[in-house]
Amino acid sequence: MTLKQIERLRLKIENIKKTLASEKRKFGGYDDSRGLRYLPTTYYVQLADYAGGLKYTKWFSKSFPDDVGFPDFLFEWAILLYKAGQIKQAGQKAFQTFCSNMYVIDKFLERPIVPIDMWEGWNLENESFLEYFQYNHQQPELKDFAVWLQSFLLTDDFTRAASQFVELRKALDKEDNIEKRSGLVKQISRLEKGDIFLA
Repeated sequence: MTLKQIERLRLKIENIKKTLASEKRKFGGYDDSRGLRYLPTTYYVQLADYAGGLKYTKWFSKSFPDDVGFPDFLFEWAILLYKAGQIKQAGQKAFQTFCSNMYVIDKFLERPIVPIDMWEGWNLENESFLEYFQYNHQQPELKDFAVWLQSFLLTDDFTRAASQFVELRKALDKEDNIEKRSGLVKQISRLEKGDIFLA
């Protein structure tokens, strides 16, 4: 990457931060319907500025505590954590990526995409999202992350949690009872936090 390209990416990050800060001053909160808040992680990964990226995600968590994020955003967050040596947190974020779109990790690792018949809450969770996903395990700067991710997917904690997640989603797809559906949604929400990987 040339100095000019680096400067351009840094400028993009700064402009996004300024726009979001301006919105907060103007409206007393964030009105980011364009989704600008999800873009900086892409630029931080491209810059290999993992410390800067984590500083941004810390701000994101504080500013948007209920925002689950998009699948690629969560994936980039996992990369930032892994590259910064925060392995447990990277595992948690990788699992959250899996929960947000079960096909993203397979796409990254170039594994066969096998659609699963289960409840999907929005279009970001289905296969069609993959056409926008830009990462691949063969990218030189992501090879170490890819090796770690492949081994992480084989851990007992991940296989157990992933299996439970799929089963809960399948049950939700077939359940009509409102109370039972509510119970399933609560179980899924608890599981999606991925706290098991921080233990």
